[in-house]
Amino acid sequence: MERLSSLDAVFLAIEDQHNQMSIGTAAIFDGPAPPFEAVCEFLATRIRMVPRCRQRVREPSGMFGRPVWIDDARFDLRDHIHHLSLADQSEADFDDTVAELMRPPLDRSRALWDVWFIDGLAANRWAIVAKVHHCMVDGIAGSDLLSAILDRAPDADAPAPATWTPTPEPSDRALAWFSVTTAARSLLARVRGASALLGHPGRSWKRAIGIITAAKRLWYRQRHAPTSLTGPIGTRRCWVHTAVSFDDISEIRNTLGGTVNDVVLAAVSSGFREFLIERGEPVERRTITAMVPVSLRRPTEHGQTGNRVANVHALLPVGTADPRSTLQTVHDHLEELKRSHEVEATGLLLRIGDFVPRVLADRVARAILHRQRNVETVITNIPGPRSPLHLGDHRMIAAYPVAPIGGWVRITIAIWSYCDHLYVGITGDRDTTPDLDHLERGITRGVADLLEAARTR
Repeated sequence: MERLSSLDAVFLAIEDQHNQMSIGTAAIFDGPAPPFEAVCEFLATRIRMVPRCRQRVREPSGMFGRPVWIDDARFDLRDHIHHLSLADQSEADFDDTVAELMRPPLDRSRALWDVWFIDGLAANRWAIVAKVHHCMVDGIAGSDLLSAILDRAPDADAPAPATWTPTPEPSDRALAWFSVTTAARSLLARVRGASALLGHPGRSWKRAIGIITAAKRLWYRQRHAPTSLTGPIGTRRCWVHTAVSFDDISEIRNTLGGTVNDVVLAAVSSGFREFLIERGEPVERRTITAMVPVSLRRPTEHGQTGNRVANVHALLPVGTADPRSTLQTVHDHLEELKRSHEVEATGLLLRIGDFVPRVLADRVARAILHRQRNVETVITNIPGPRSPLHLGDHRMIAAYPVAPIGGWVRITIAIWSYCDHLYVGITGDRDTTPDLDHLERGITRGVADLLEAARTR
């Protein structure tokens, strides 16, 4: 048994029919498509290297202990790999298929992932759509998982087969004892951490004041005038995708300054500006608040599952039309956020389950999801491998991320870098944001405008 972290448990607690907490990847490969059996055989050899893929979540009785990972004694790979054909269908049909596959929640009675092998795409291509519960991976861990399952070279030797015998499911008594002992060890670690802080009272007090100030700025920020970006969401989803050249992003960064993330957020800001204008909504002197996850994963933690993130709330200047000014404003604001304690403040809030009973932590998480009104979108930018990945002798030519929406937020943007492109996946609520293609084109134009500004400087 292994206890879920408090943050991993949050993604279980907030999931319901309107808030499906799965993340995914739509990976595109050159054809002709291999036989379905060959794909199953390839994945079977690689899944063995990721023990979490053969485990499921076990909920303790009473809602006071935290959920734990246990071996899925009934694990069968064929329950998780599926085959679809999309012959003679358009790219928009593929987008709709991805959105529909991501819509239903995963079955918690078994391992929390599914894969679809999709053949029949245009241009003699085929796809793998992978869906994983957010309690199992964050963006970085998901990228590491994909890199572990696929090969760096075509037709790489398969790993040696390993026998696996699942550990028998623990009894309620064993689970209760495990919950008590792990909670006690966690409490002891917190006490030791507090003792260490008391050893440096001046520094600890200054840090505490900084965190409290950042928390007040986060949660008591004056609300914006409402836009169509926020509001109640339904159960249906829409999804669109695009890609931009990493060389173009680098040229913009090298010429106009800032970081890759600055350039990406400036382009997204321009995209939202165009999206709101298309909808007839005012943008002058406006900003929108984007929750931007920040990875807390150490270099030694790459390859591990689970969530290790905090957040900052970035203000996107959608009221600014000039691309240079947009980039400069984004850069200055993000630099300010780096000097603040927002990451620590949100990190503490996301780990509230480390300090209070689970039943209370779950209620706090649900309340924040449904009642917060400050965040208007979520933007996650995930670094991926710069060298190509393969399934057998087929090279993965593109991989578009799929992120969930939830609460009051109707649009989420996920970006994944792979080889020489940034791949963008935009998820929305089908009932209220069916026009996501306007946002996708706006982001693409945002990059083009920044590139033109860089070349005419």
